[in-house]
Amino acid sequence: MPSMNPAAASTIALATALRDHFTGVVLPIWRGPGFNTALKLPYEAVSAEDHAPLPAERYRAMACARQLFVFAQAGDTEHAKVLFDSLRHTFQDTIHGGWFYSVDAQGAPLDTTKDLYTHAFVVFACAQYAQRSGDRDALTLVHNTSALIQSNFAADGDLFNAALTADFGSVTGTPVQNPLMHLTEAWLAACEATRDNVFGAALRRLAGAVAHHFVHAPTGCIAELPIGTSDNRLEPGHQFEWFWLVRQAGGLFEGTGLKEAMTRAFAFAQRHGVDQESGGVCASLDETGAIKDATQRIWAQTEYLRALACQDDPAARAAVPRQIELFQQRFLHPQGWFECKTPTGEVVRADMPSTTPYHLATAYAALPA
Repeated sequence: MPSMNPAAASTIALATALRDHFTGVVLPIWRGPGFNTALKLPYEAVSAEDHAPLPAERYRAMACARQLFVFAQAGDTEHAKVLFDSLRHTFQDTIHGGWFYSVDAQGAPLDTTKDLYTHAFVVFACAQYAQRSGDRDALTLVHNTSALIQSNFAADGDLFNAALTADFGSVTGTPVQNPLMHLTEAWLAACEATRDNVFGAALRRLAGAVAHHFVHAPTGCIAELPIGTSDNRLEPGHQFEWFWLVRQAGGLFEGTGLKEAMTRAFAFAQRHGVDQESGGVCASLDETGAIKDATQRIWAQTEYLRALACQDDPAARAAVPRQIELFQQRFLHPQGWFECKTPTGEVVRADMPSTTPYHLATAYAALPA
């Protein structure tokens, strides 16, 4: 048997350490002190020191869905089922259809906005849960929520609005990049879970629309707001995330130009958005590549790791071990993780949100085992 090259062996060993930290430290937080056993919902955040939940003001459907994904992917179908039942019983709007954005500390509807980001995560999490558990109700929700998105959120140019009123009667948020990216992620997961061509067709249309309305021609980057919007910004983390999604889509996005754009976007984001010393990824750039927001958020670091790991270029893959080490030293600690840091390493956000394990899980799953 041929021997493994040192970089690959090193990557596997380091990736194993990340996954061990996730299994041994991160997941127990959200089965234990981070989980409200009365409401059967994850708290929004816990303290980094002792994992005590922060005072609850709200619970979001999106946070519940992300935790559903995490525990389904981890193979903990028992806890995943509790989260799936809570998602349905707590956040479904039985009058107008769709999903509430949030409930209050007692579990009563709080923000009843119909939010595309939330609906995308319901599809994504239910697709993963259905695939892992075989739960037919979860598959039904994947189909029904996707159909609702297409009928109620549709905007001009094959795009989708970001937010609507509770009754879907009025648009309160026009199309922006982030929910469209997570809808792409959700429909890719639905494609895999259902093998239904309806999702492939929807993905092709959406990819074409994103390419047309959001790709910044000089850099290939996907902007946060439609091209031409004043004070637009480019987020390196989102370029890395789109790079991964386009890779996952394979031939589905053929002819949209997204694959070619994202190759350029990766290079631009890496050059301008990644600190060469610390490996830290900044929050946002302007259209020339100047830093707009230097904050380093953990999710952007995980997206960089994932995108690096799936590169075809051996030189890019050879950089993975060092990047894992930099990430581990800068963002992980024995009690969990640091959510945000400044470029010089000061902690900007001290608590740990329930939404972050999703980013850790998706990145670690892409690293070699």
